[in-house]
Amino acid sequence: MATKLSERLISRIKEDIGSGKYPPGSKIPSEPELMLLYGVGRSSIREAIKALALAGILKVQQGSGTFVMEHTATESIEQRLGRADFDEINAVRTLLEKELVRLAVQNYTPELLLEMERSLENRKIAIQAEDREACANADIDFHMAIAHASGNSVLADLYKSFTLMIRDFFAKREPGGIVNFALSHHLHEQLFLAIKSRKAKAAQQALQEILDNNY
Repeated sequence: MATKLSERLISRIKEDIGSGKYPPGSKIPSEPELMLLYGVGRSSIREAIKALALAGILKVQQGSGTFVMEHTATESIEQRLGRADFDEINAVRTLLEKELVRLAVQNYTPELLLEMERSLENRKIAIQAEDREACANADIDFHMAIAHASGNSVLADLYKSFTLMIRDFFAKREPGGIVNFALSHHLHEQLFLAIKSRKAKAAQQALQEILDNNY
């Protein structure tokens, strides 16, 4: 029961940090105050603070008190990505997409291959129509289809978190045009065919060219 109480207390403190009750960099209340606030004993408070400190959410400074770390583990991936610059995002995206493509070559199903092909065709149609927004949607749909084909739902969810940043980059890269989409379409076709043929090396080469020409 004590362990469960401690876990509930940790969750409540994390929620209060996430809601802004205890902002990053601020000092949290003293042990006696926390005991009153959460209605628990001193041992539970100390156990929770120790766990949160080990998790990098709180920092205990002897003689000064306990402080919320500037960038805590409660920060969502979307919030963290919102603070990142494009080079940081692209570096992580590169690592992620390489692994997704590697797994997709091994694990794709006929249904997910059809989803990739359909998105690729929509990308081509959007380029021909010179519709930038449709190009962005189809491009992201194509890469998300690869993510789903990987068979790893955690990696797919992580990639989905990147799509908002990718969409924002597309808008900044060419606000009214589709030049970059058109120039890279043959590379996307090569990537699709390599995945379809289960040629891992060719798929990675096509992906690398896409990433190299991403700017």
